[in-house]
Amino acid sequence: MTTPLPLSLFPFLLFIPAFCFTICHANSNLLCIESEREALLKFKNHLIDRSNRLSSWIEGGDCCEWTGIVCHNSTGHVNQLHLAPLSEPDEFATNAEWEAYYNSLLGGKINSSLLELKHLSFLDLSNNNFSSIHIPKFFGLLESLQYLNLSYAQFQGAIPHNLGNLSKLQYLDLRGNDLKSKSLQWVPGLSSLQYLDLKNVSSSINVNSSKSLVVLDLSRNFFSSVPNLHGLLSIDFSVNSLEGPVPDYFGNTSFLEVLDLNLNNLNSSIPNFLYSLNRLHFLSLSSNQLQGTISSAIGNLSSVTHLDLSENQLNSQIPLSIGKLSSLKLFDVSENQLNGQIPSSIGDLETLDFGYNLFEGIVLEIYFSNLTRLTTLKASQNMLRFEPNSSWIPPFQCQTIELGRWQLGLKFPYWLKFQKNLSELDISGAGISDFVPIWFLNLSPKFKYVNLSYNQLAGGISYLNVKDSVDLTSNRFTGSLFELVCHSLSRGRIEVLFIDKNLLTGEIPDCWNHLESLKILNLGNNNLTGKIPPSLGRTGLHWLNLRNNSMFGELPSTLQNLTNLCILDLSENHFSGNIPAWIDDKLSSLTVLSLRSNNFDGYIPHKICDLQYLQNLDLSHNNILGAIPNCLSNLSAMAYRRYQKNYQFLWASTRTTLISFSALLMLKGREDDYSATLGLVTSMDLSANSLTGEIPKELGSLVELRSLNLSRNLLTGNIPDEIGNMELESLDLSMNQLNGEIPSSFSNLNFLNHFNVSYNNLTGQIPTSTQLQSFENFSYMGNHLCGPPLTKHCSTKRSPPDVANNGSSSEGSNVNWLYVSIVLGFVMGFWGVVAPLFFIRSWRHAYYLKLDHVSRKLYVSWATMGM
Repeated sequence: MTTPLPLSLFPFLLFIPAFCFTICHANSNLLCIESEREALLKFKNHLIDRSNRLSSWIEGGDCCEWTGIVCHNSTGHVNQLHLAPLSEPDEFATNAEWEAYYNSLLGGKINSSLLELKHLSFLDLSNNNFSSIHIPKFFGLLESLQYLNLSYAQFQGAIPHNLGNLSKLQYLDLRGNDLKSKSLQWVPGLSSLQYLDLKNVSSSINVNSSKSLVVLDLSRNFFSSVPNLHGLLSIDFSVNSLEGPVPDYFGNTSFLEVLDLNLNNLNSSIPNFLYSLNRLHFLSLSSNQLQGTISSAIGNLSSVTHLDLSENQLNSQIPLSIGKLSSLKLFDVSENQLNGQIPSSIGDLETLDFGYNLFEGIVLEIYFSNLTRLTTLKASQNMLRFEPNSSWIPPFQCQTIELGRWQLGLKFPYWLKFQKNLSELDISGAGISDFVPIWFLNLSPKFKYVNLSYNQLAGGISYLNVKDSVDLTSNRFTGSLFELVCHSLSRGRIEVLFIDKNLLTGEIPDCWNHLESLKILNLGNNNLTGKIPPSLGRTGLHWLNLRNNSMFGELPSTLQNLTNLCILDLSENHFSGNIPAWIDDKLSSLTVLSLRSNNFDGYIPHKICDLQYLQNLDLSHNNILGAIPNCLSNLSAMAYRRYQKNYQFLWASTRTTLISFSALLMLKGREDDYSATLGLVTSMDLSANSLTGEIPKELGSLVELRSLNLSRNLLTGNIPDEIGNMELESLDLSMNQLNGEIPSSFSNLNFLNHFNVSYNNLTGQIPTSTQLQSFENFSYMGNHLCGPPLTKHCSTKRSPPDVANNGSSSEGSNVNWLYVSIVLGFVMGFWGVVAPLFFIRSWRHAYYLKLDHVSRKLYVSWATMGM
């Protein structure tokens, strides 16, 4: 959101278009002054101009006719330099257009020859690419400057204090650079300054008083207090570190027209003095922790046009006095705890947003009768019902309508037919059970975003006229994708396509070549068959989900072209073949790789070990052979805490919104959908394969791994002590052939809440810890373990670990004497009885007589009992 300028400042800003007027009407009869021409040529020679934007700057030419130069009409002196590039391309620009724009940005160094321009009053170098250089100190010597704009020009370093020498400067814009300032004590020297924009300048020092200043933008800094400035008309203090109540200072700024305090840590109620600022036309207190109610005194803000109280903790109802704000154009109270009903007195709004609150009840048609200028209606995630008469025609023409989780009736809302300007629509989870009508498919050529998810919509999907994002998740759509992908979507530049959890059938068509802008494709949980079409590899996918279908075949080599892919989920299909080695070489941005429940075979490719951003690896339930690679310890995101900041890889930006990635992960024995917390989850699941050999001790270095599942394999040997040095929350080693004891280091697994080592050949006493004794017996069954939580007591006390023997006990380190004594006892007992019978005939005769006597007695007893 851009904070507007105060209306009272408009006369001052009129001199800027006057400059532009002068550009077009410069006196062509005057030639520029030679010394100034030479200074400009020297300045140009130190610039990088890849697009040759300054091609008119040539030796011997009239510099007053050069691009970006304005000379005084009567004196011929250069007094204006307009060197900002043309405006950025729009959201639908091609890659070629963006490349041309970036090439037009000036760079290089700024030569001090500009000091020869003694009459320079206007200098605009904004939106260029002067990366790695500082703002030149000699700018402070340009004594005639009245306007200086260096915004978004990629300057860095400290702000030169001698800028404070520019006593004639009225407008200074330094925002959007990588600038730092330990002190802003130079600001008071700008005695004529009226507009100061230091947005995103790293500074925490208060600004001293400047009597002429009327517009101050200190947003995106680290200020914890508000500078005591008088006479301000506009102050932008957003994205700072203000804490506690709203500062009393603002109660003394009776002339204030613009106040922006969004994204701080203010945690009081809204103070009454704010309601008395009747000149305010812009007030934003959003994204704080403000509590309490909205006072009825809000009706005193008679001049306010923009009122944003969103993302706080405000409760109770919206006061009826809100209807007194006759100038109000934008009203945003979204993401609070407001309840009750929406006042029907609100009228003449252009933007209304009360989504994500606790409003409930029935919304009547009459509520919208005064909203004739409404263009944006956002009200999702409330408990509201709206079922107007079928003949109702809305009085507004909206561009954005978001009514997610409203109850809109079983039929598709017919009143939408009259919204000819719709660009964004969300009616997800609205209880609709119907077919999508033909009129909706042809409703608006401006559609960018459509969300019809979580309804009961049925029928085929053959046509969608949407440019950006489509979400049809969890409906009952049927049929093939051929018409939609091969014909309909080719008309737009779609970026997001969700059609998961439907009833789609057939193969995925091989005609994705024209969808190079596609970033997200989710076709999971359908009935799709066939192979992955090769043309999918020619898109721009960041997220590909084909899970839980009936697809088969090997992975096409064209998938290696998806170099921006972050999430690849092909689980629960019938894919086969080896896991391709090119996954690392080409898909180096992967954070989630799930190939679970397929028919992959061969070995785990060592190239996987080089995926430095991989946080979730699931190769379970396949036919993978061989040993677990030791190099899995190289998975940086699971090993080093510094890679836990990889959250930026788990969302994608589109032309209309940011979309948070999600993934269905099997953790702690259950399958859950992780979305907002996906960037914090790390897991490795290699279970239910045919892996052999020992568990690599190197896995113990994955200290950021939270879930490890190696169950249902053929792993042998001891459990490495190093596993106990991890910070696991879930560990499953069950159904292998592991032997030895549970390492004593497992006592250090303090965060463990899911643990299973059942059905191995483990022996000895279970180590003592709060966690290990809290698990049920089934976590240990099928072994030879003893001690709590099992009821089986250990017969002998274990000797302390022998450090010299790598932690194993000294008892039995070479020969297990218990087993030896059992064997010797059996041999001696056996031959003690058998040998006399074998060698002494009289003993043998007596033995058989005794057996015969006993057998006869048993027979008689049995026969008597039978009677």
